Amino acid sequence: MSTLGYIAVEGPIGVGKTSLARRLADTLGAATVFEEAEANPFLERFYTAPREAALPAQLSFLFQRTRKLEALAQADMFHPVRVADFMLEKDLLFAELTLDDSELALYHEVYRRVTPQVAHPDLVIYLQAPVEVLMRRIARRGRAFERGVNRDYLEQVVAAYTQFFHHYNQTRVLIVNAATVNLVDDDADYARLLEQIRTLRGNRAYFNPEM
Repeated sequence: MSTLGYIAVEGPIGVGKTSLARRLADTLGAATVFEEAEANPFLERFYTAPREAALPAQLSFLFQRTRKLEALAQADMFHPVRVADFMLEKDLLFAELTLDDSELALYHEVYRRVTPQVAHPDLVIYLQAPVEVLMRRIARRGRAFERGVNRDYLEQVVAAYTQFFHHYNQTRVLIVNAATVNLVDDDADYARLLEQIRTLRGNRAYFNPEM
């Protein structure tokens, strides 16, 4: 695992990205870069009125994420390992999902102008779970700004992630069935994940202990 200087944890809403990223960072003594969805002033409005708030919500996330990644680059000299709970490419995924054609054209122009030249992660851990599982987890954590998340939107998000990672080949990817394991509270599941990371071979691997 010593060659993994930059790990990103990704996946749809409610799948457990931040919780796993935090635990990995604790284990590895890594610098962390976390999204702050609650800091996006347009997100709650987006979930209740998506057409009205899609573009400002998307741009707010884009500016936040680029600032975070710039700070991550500056942390290189202090931490040999870095863990993030997002990839910058997810902005394009959500933009294509939520914006109309004219908004998307404007978004792409802004994206080209503001995104830094950031390194790709050495490893992406992609967490998957069925929509039913995600809906239960979102409801259980009870975040006010997520109350408007509906099943149809979440199905679109899950499908977009599936399509994105089907074609993604920028770096190594570990695809995890997050519905069948508890990587935060179960030490045995977490230990198996760490062993999978340590023994990775090739550019794509799967972690599904139930199979």
